Amino acid sequence: MGGRLEQPCYAALDLGTNNCRLLIARKAGSGFRIIDAFSRIVRLGEGLSQSGELSQAAQDRAIAALKVCADKIARRKAVKVRAVATQACRGAANGEAFLERAERETGLRLEIIPPEEEARLSVAGCSDLIDRRFTSAIILDVGGGSTEMSWVRRRGGDGRPPELLTWMSAPIGVVTLAERFPEPETPTLEWFEAMVGAIADRIAAFDGADGHREAFSDGRAQLIGTSGAITSLAGLHLGLQRYERAKVDGLRMQAHECRAVADRLLGTDRAGRASEACIGPDRADLVLAGAAILEAVQRQWPCQHVRVADRGLREGMLLSLMQSRRRRRRR
Repeated sequence: MGGRLEQPCYAALDLGTNNCRLLIARKAGSGFRIIDAFSRIVRLGEGLSQSGELSQAAQDRAIAALKVCADKIARRKAVKVRAVATQACRGAANGEAFLERAERETGLRLEIIPPEEEARLSVAGCSDLIDRRFTSAIILDVGGGSTEMSWVRRRGGDGRPPELLTWMSAPIGVVTLAERFPEPETPTLEWFEAMVGAIADRIAAFDGADGHREAFSDGRAQLIGTSGAITSLAGLHLGLQRYERAKVDGLRMQAHECRAVADRLLGTDRAGRASEACIGPDRADLVLAGAAILEAVQRQWPCQHVRVADRGLREGMLLSLMQSRRRRRRR
């Protein structure tokens, strides 16, 4: 008797302003099982807010990471691959030229996706974290160069994804915010509040979600945060000696607990933050910008219930790839 045929592999690659991340997975039930992964901080958008272009050094770092991804994809023989680039390549004058170089040197063809698709895929990737006791949620995706907020409503217990009510994108992320507000030698509350105010003004200017405020005012909604900045805050809250995805993904926090972590970070210099296992030197200068964005969202959309998602865009891409293959096979 022949052995059982293995499910084919699918690969999802996300090249963001700060990170290059890859997931390779096989379908398992209604979801998938991850068989390989890669993540590296490349800071592709470093200096972009000042120069308007991707620097040579940043491009070289990203190309090196993409070569690792291409090797993993080839070794796993992925049948479907989707590779996307987000805000850094969207906003850079030489973004398209960089992607042409990436294809020449790595064989990977990356597509620049618009903010709306980025938000939609993030919703698909972490929508199963909406607790049943809530009817609505904001899914907050904090990137290096942009921040997406998606207002969703749960459809019920039939397994269907939530309804996307509206969304917004602000071209401000942890990298651009940190560059706009350079950290003083000793972090101060005034400096932190300036960062909070910058992103709060952007959120307040968006009135397309005002009709959904009632669910938040009467406690029927929650906030789901997905990003390295938010998962780092969660790891600190738990006091982890090393980052553990299993403990962070899906973690429930209260708004006051998020603020307590931010207050603790404000009392710590960059070297102290770098020594924290869930931050490290690569995020030490960005984690307070992430905390400021989260604080701004919580002030504009008060919500006591926060859930942390170590998932999002890549997971949404994987689900989309698997669903499209299944639809084609049915034809």
